[in-house]
Amino acid sequence: MDQITITIGREFGSGGKEISLKLAERLGVRCYDNELLTIAAQESGLCEEVIKESDEKPARSFFHAISTNSYHMTNYSMTTFSELPLNHKVFLAQFDTIRAIAEKESCVIVGRCADYALADNPNCMSVFVHADMDFRLSRVRRDIDMDDVRLKDYIMKADKKRANYYNYYSGKKWADSRSYDLCLDSSKLGIEKSVDLIIAYARTRFPELNI
Repeated sequence: MDQITITIGREFGSGGKEISLKLAERLGVRCYDNELLTIAAQESGLCEEVIKESDEKPARSFFHAISTNSYHMTNYSMTTFSELPLNHKVFLAQFDTIRAIAEKESCVIVGRCADYALADNPNCMSVFVHADMDFRLSRVRRDIDMDDVRLKDYIMKADKKRANYYNYYSGKKWADSRSYDLCLDSSKLGIEKSVDLIIAYARTRFPELNI
């Protein structure tokens, strides 16, 4: 294989999306984020609006399973697709889309348990981007007009949503360094240096690839 897929998990406001876009530009590959929803809808036959509504949301009826970490997608191996809750259908549609994209091209994929979907792909590298709260507040403040108390609460709720989704479907722990190949602090490195570090790691990890 001469392809590489780099998956980016990120805390809300850490600059993970910007890092992903700049990384893809530097590597000359595509960055997939919301584009995955459109492709997943086309390939699965599910309505795109339904997929967007369910995006990165675990099934509410399974919140107890999430909190106890007793369920993840492997528990559904004996369940037919038609019997699954809508959120799981959406997850599986994105899961298949992620794997199909990684098979045919090098790319950067943002969120959506992409590292879990590509766990058996030897040319996949998983990254998690985190940052201190002041850095995140300063970034989110550009787009959301709230006082810092409410803005911090907004950020923490966004993180909780991402953690619930990741923990439930992957069976791993979101933001735990053991769940990723590389974790970095964008508030210490900055955006450009974060991209530099990811590329340097990829070149060391995959010396046989032309990165």
